[in-house]
Amino acid sequence: MQVLHFLFGVLGNAIALFLFLSPTVTFRRIIKKKTTEDFSGVPYNMALLNCLLSAWYGLPFVSPNNLLVSTINGTGAVIEFVYVTIFLIYAPKKVKSHMMGLLALVVTIFTSVALVSVLAIHGQTRKVFCGSAAVIFSVCMYGSPLAVMSLVIKTKSVEFMPFLLSLFVFLCATFWFIYGLLGHDIFIAIPNGCGSVLGAMQLILYMIYRKNKGSLSKSATSATPALAHPCVKIGDNLYTDNNTVNVHEHLHDSFVVEQV
Repeated sequence: MQVLHFLFGVLGNAIALFLFLSPTVTFRRIIKKKTTEDFSGVPYNMALLNCLLSAWYGLPFVSPNNLLVSTINGTGAVIEFVYVTIFLIYAPKKVKSHMMGLLALVVTIFTSVALVSVLAIHGQTRKVFCGSAAVIFSVCMYGSPLAVMSLVIKTKSVEFMPFLLSLFVFLCATFWFIYGLLGHDIFIAIPNGCGSVLGAMQLILYMIYRKNKGSLSKSATSATPALAHPCVKIGDNLYTDNNTVNVHEHLHDSFVVEQV
């Protein structure tokens, strides 16, 4: 049982690392153009907070036998901090001030949780407190694909939902869900169980609408600008009344979820 527990943790680490690194396409574009354009930095701040809380939860003095949780989320926290830093460098002044405030909030929340868990509570209560904080933000991150799923149903097209990204989200959440079950840890099993279900729903939608992925309807055209957090650059351009938009660059932040 311990071998399986370790194996699923390693598999979860590998796939989660792929998901953490997938926004590099966006940030290469930001650095090249020296502007954040209409990209949103909010998801990266939220992912940073989720990684910090999950990495803290996995530490031995908080949650024994969950070191693999700390390794991947510690790595993820570093990667997300790099993303946030790049965003701050190239963001317009107004957006930059907003991002600085959000980053300060992230640091405040994490510091508060860490200090309370070290100074005020101990033992099992510490694990429950830190685990609950991590679960709340993990579930919020896993809920983000709902917007894209709604768009797929509305447009009857998977043009906005790349199969491989959906598959990796499903596998990552499933591996961590099994890891949580094998370790009898509800704080890992619950959010990743939710993520696994949502990932499966994405794959089911893909199977239903996969033949329509080549067409862009009027409803798709009108819906695309509403996607606030573009990231993955894969394919075709969508021409609107005002400018040219690569529709696939509006996908990633609605899919990428950071693992607890």
